[in-house]
Amino acid sequence: MSMPSSLLTITAGARGIITVTLNRPDKGNALNADMLVALDEACERFERDDSVRVVVLRGAGKHFCAGADVAGGIGDSPVSVAEICERFDRLGKPTIAAIHGACIGAGVAFAASCDAVLATPAAFFAIPEVKLGFPPAELMPLFLRALGPRRLRRYCLAGDRFDAQAAREAGLVHALHDEATLDSAVRDLADVFLQAAPGAVRTAKTLLRQLAAGEAVDLHAVHAQAVAGDEAREGVASFRERRHPRWYLPHRD
Repeated sequence: MSMPSSLLTITAGARGIITVTLNRPDKGNALNADMLVALDEACERFERDDSVRVVVLRGAGKHFCAGADVAGGIGDSPVSVAEICERFDRLGKPTIAAIHGACIGAGVAFAASCDAVLATPAAFFAIPEVKLGFPPAELMPLFLRALGPRRLRRYCLAGDRFDAQAAREAGLVHALHDEATLDSAVRDLADVFLQAAPGAVRTAKTLLRQLAAGEAVDLHAVHAQAVAGDEAREGVASFRERRHPRWYLPHRD
């Protein structure tokens, strides 16, 4: 099933893998107000829909995302780039960014908000806001979590480009794949995520966010509740019986 628009294309696969494609290739998929609204509505649907298991974010044409379209009225959007990235960061489903070409500004923020980032070796990155006369203040928490303070100082304060290998060394990108193999690498990684119990993934993502923020969490209580639940019982049973758990749908060609 596909739900196309002029700016965003959402394709739902049979196994619950949703592909969200930024679809403004003539502008390098630079974000405008309408795109942000569409992304906000899509994230709300994904959160509510239990059939959605993995969300893949990518860009149409030559680039992933050339940033925010400063001249295209993005300041008039009812939702900000930071709010959309926060929606992706908090989404209770695994998220994968597949990056090629330019990944600039808001594009880097999207990558930083996803759970896994795959990129082509020719992809390039930049956090150029200081060159426009302002710091990327609202996006800096995302950048900081993904790059760490030392790397972020280097790239945020200069605003220049860095290549995919540097992004991988910084921790923003998890793996590099040639253009010809990027799609298959995304499918393989999505399949790995599908083998994880949906409820356990949602709880783990929440815990990771809480612990990173220094929140006090009763981990013993969370663990005790989880191991007594239906998913844990099914997971242990499937392991003992040497079969797939019920939440995993094997790929069928």
